[in-house]
Amino acid sequence: MKRLPLLAFVLAATIAFAFSPKGEDSNQYGHDSTQWINVTGVTPGPTTYTCDAAVSEHCLYDAPNGNPLNPGENKMFVNRGIAPLK
Repeated sequence: MKRLPLLAFVLAATIAFAFSPKGEDSNQYGHDSTQWINVTGVTPGPTTYTCDAAVSEHCLYDAPNGNPLNPGENKMFVNRGIAPLK
């Protein structure tokens, strides 16, 4: 019974962390085999970009020549109308 307040605090902190908004402000880039495309804040779709199934590929990165955002996803970036980085 003595540890009940501590347990309640730990549970509340865990729930707050689990349901807090994720890092929407992080940059996202795709590579269409020749150019890097900034897709930060862009919703995937038929006129923007898609992440299609592929073997040993990555769709989105944290920066040009950066780290994959979802390693092991086996999806390839397909640009469907977004202008490349200048």
